[in-house]
Amino acid sequence: MTRKSITTNPAIVTCDVCGRTLLRGEQSDVFLHQGARKDVCELCTQRAVHEGWIREGLDDVLTRGRDRSRKRAGSLLGRLRARRAEQAAPEPEYLAPPPEPAYDAPPPEPVEAYEPEPAYAPPPPPPEPVPEPAPARSREPDVPLYEHRSVRGVPTNAELKVARALEVFNGSSHTRTVSGVARSLGAPIVSARPSATEGSVVEIVVAWELSWYRFEVDLGNEAAGVRVAAQGMELDELEPAEQTPNAAADDGGRLHPAASLA
Repeated sequence: MTRKSITTNPAIVTCDVCGRTLLRGEQSDVFLHQGARKDVCELCTQRAVHEGWIREGLDDVLTRGRDRSRKRAGSLLGRLRARRAEQAAPEPEYLAPPPEPAYDAPPPEPVEAYEPEPAYAPPPPPPEPVPEPAPARSREPDVPLYEHRSVRGVPTNAELKVARALEVFNGSSHTRTVSGVARSLGAPIVSARPSATEGSVVEIVVAWELSWYRFEVDLGNEAAGVRVAAQGMELDELEPAEQTPNAAADDGGRLHPAASLA
C-alpha cells in the first residue's frame, strides 16, 4: 500500500497593505513598490493603485474575473434547470372532499325599498391665477457655476512602469554611454516598453543608424540595477516596435518620456 503525504500547513500570505493574513482559498495580486514585490489582497487592490503601486501583471486579474463570472453563470444555470425540473414534475392527485350534508335554508328576510341618491353636481371651477410680473434682470454678467479646470488623463499601468524604469536608468552609469555615442552619431531613437513575457521587466532600446543597445530594468528587483541585454550594429536587427520612439535622450544621456518633452 503506497503512502501519500498530505500537507496541512499551506504557505501563509499576508497583505502588505492592511497586514491581514489571507484565508485559505483567497488569492492575492502582486504589485511592484519601492523595488520589491508586494502581495495585496482583493479588498486592498484599489487602495494600492491609489497609492501609486504598479500591478505586475493584468492578464491574471482578468482571467480570475472571467473564472468567477463563469462559476456564477454555471450556478445560475444549475438553479434554472432545477427549477424547470420541479415545474415539469407531475402534481400529486388529491382526493375530492366528501359532499356536505344537505340542510334546509331559512326563509329570506324582507328587503327595504331603495331610495335613489340625489344627482351629483360638479363644483364650480377655481378662478384663474393672476400671472406675477417677471423679475427685472440684473445687468451684472452671468457668473459660471463651475470653474473651467483642465482634466488630465490617468496614466495606464504600462506608462507607470515605463516612467519608473526611466528613473532607474537615469540613476545608472549607462547615461554616460548614451551621451558619449550621441556626441558622435547624434540624437538616438529611444523606445521603452514593458516586457511581453515578464510582468516586472521593462525593455529600453537606444538606437542610432550604426549602433543600438537594449537595456532591461527589473522593477521587482531594482537593487540589481540596469543590465545590457543585447547590442548590435544594424537597425534591421530590431523589431518594428523597437524602432518606434516614445522617449528621448537629453545632452547628459538621461532618458525622458516623449510626452514630458512636448
